Amino acid sequence: VQLQASGGGLVQAGGSLRLSCTASGRTFSSYAMGWFRQAPGKERAFVAAITWSGGSTLYADSVKGRFTISRDNNKNTLYLQMNNMKPEDTANYYCAARNSRFYNTKYSEYNYWGQGTLVTVSS
Repeated sequence: VQLQASGGGLVQAGGSLRLSCTASGRTFSSYAMGWFRQAPGKERAFVAAITWSGGSTLYADSVKGRFTISRDNNKNTLYLQMNNMKPEDTANYYCAARNSRFYNTKYSEYNYWGQGTLVTVSS
C-alpha cells in the first residue's frame, strides 16, 4: 500500500489542523493505521493509532484529549484532527500502515509509511 499524507502547515498555539493520509490499493480496511511524529533532533514518536475497523483507538498521553484519529475505509483515508495545539506539537507527521488489524505503538511494527507532512505551531 502507498500512503500520501497532507494537511500540514503553520498554525498558532491554540489553533487546529486536520491531517489526511490517503492510501492506494483496495485493502486499506485490512490495515491498522497509526500517526507518528518526529521533531528535529528527536526520535520518531507515537501519536495515535486505530484498528482496521475504527472501533478502537489509542493516543499518546501528550495528545490525549486534544487529537482525534479516525478513518474512512470507503475513501481509503486516515485522519488526524488536532485541536488546542501547542508549540511542542511542531514536527513532521507520518502516517503508517501495519500488516495487522490491530495497532501497536512501536514504529518498527509498521510496514508502510507516508512521506510526512510538516506541522509548525507558533507561540
